[in-house]
Amino acid sequence: MTNLLLWLHLGFAIFALGPVTAATMSTPRFIRAKDLNVLHYLHKTTRIYAIAAVGVFVFGVLLGRDYLGKPYLSVSMTLFIVAAVLLVIVDRDQITAIRVLGNENPDDDAKVQTGRIATLSSIVTLIWLIILVLMVWGSPA
Repeated sequence: MTNLLLWLHLGFAIFALGPVTAATMSTPRFIRAKDLNVLHYLHKTTRIYAIAAVGVFVFGVLLGRDYLGKPYLSVSMTLFIVAAVLLVIVDRDQITAIRVLGNENPDDDAKVQTGRIATLSSIVTLIWLIILVLMVWGSPA
């Protein structure tokens, strides 16, 4: 059972966190280009893979159930929840940018959303890397 949980945890991490990171990091470029078709696609991708990323958390908790009191797991779970909240904010900003760019008003250029999405997606990426380091060096051999 432990091996199955490990494979599911790693599979969800690889196939959910990578695409959601790529989608959020690419969004500011296409906001600046005002490409609504790609923005709709990136928003849908962000939403689908962010929901799938919950599997990483669930299978990680199930896998580490015997070690939940360890600091590396507590910190990792807390950081994951922070990243999830930041992804919700990125999702909201993507919706706002699509709405703003869909207007015919030339003054609306979604600069606020561009900067916030770029910043938050970078923070989320750093959080994923910190969690990876904690999982590699903190986990029992």
